[in-house]
Amino acid sequence: MIAMLRIASHLALLAMFTACSLSPDLPKQSPALADMEEPLDLRNEPNDEEQRLALPVGTFSGLYLSDARDTLAAKLEDPDSVKIERVIENSPAHLAGLQAGDLVLEVKIDGGEAKTVNRPSEWRMLELTAKPGTKIVLFIDRAGREAETELTLVKRLRAPERKLAERFREELHLGIVVRTATEFEARTANLGPGAGAVIVGMSQHSPWRAAGLRFKDLIVSIDNQPLTHPQELLAAARDQTLESLQVTFIRDGETKTVAAAKSNREQDVTEITLPLIFSYEVIRGHTEWSILLGLINYQSTAAAWRFRLLWLIGFGGGDADQLLEQGS
Repeated sequence: MIAMLRIASHLALLAMFTACSLSPDLPKQSPALADMEEPLDLRNEPNDEEQRLALPVGTFSGLYLSDARDTLAAKLEDPDSVKIERVIENSPAHLAGLQAGDLVLEVKIDGGEAKTVNRPSEWRMLELTAKPGTKIVLFIDRAGREAETELTLVKRLRAPERKLAERFREELHLGIVVRTATEFEARTANLGPGAGAVIVGMSQHSPWRAAGLRFKDLIVSIDNQPLTHPQELLAAARDQTLESLQVTFIRDGETKTVAAAKSNREQDVTEITLPLIFSYEVIRGHTEWSILLGLINYQSTAAAWRFRLLWLIGFGGGDADQLLEQGS
């Protein structure tokens, strides 16, 4: 009997050492929200190409801009940067000497005051609203050296190619999924192509659902600032200084504004450990505690439970594979 106790104590020490040395790393990302609803009919963007092609095409510069911030962290830290992604040959931009990779710092329209272009959607809105013959001075950064050049907008002959929608998830504070608005949706809301965000997914416990927001709502501004890209919505959601957001959206042609609170993730992982004496852990519905190196151990889930004593004696119970019969 004494020999068995010695073996048991050695095994306990070995188990304790193994548990300490092989303890899993903490997760780096929160799990996906289990109650996120993403209707299948909203997986694809609406088929509004015919309506898009019927819109006025505006003017043409030959410039295609993109966000100069390559990572999400950079996007959130530096809101005022766009770069030239492509220059059409023999276009006004090409004749002005502009090149792919140039950063656009500021623009001056017909001798007006210089202003920044924060998003590609703002440049597209400029092209749509300006008249042919409008002169634009661009202040650029090329490989660290600043320069300026001038181009003259000309009449656009046909609509640009359609851009596919992107989806963005915010599951830490809002519990929503949005996609970029189509060009038709954005321009109907008086936004530049690429601006705005359409709600296509929402957690059952999302604070935005409680505020009255619904699927297909087109968000046009946050805190009275036009939403020129869905990333700005993510930035506002993660701003720790803001407890709620003023959300302006369009639903069935009607513009509404609501105060929508932010939330935080529920914490459902609890761990308490007193080395060699007691440990207690709750992880997403699974509860486990043990005493004295596991001499006494208990585990339970929503479906079953188990109790073990002295590593030898154990009993437990759990759900069967059928429902109880109801008495008549």
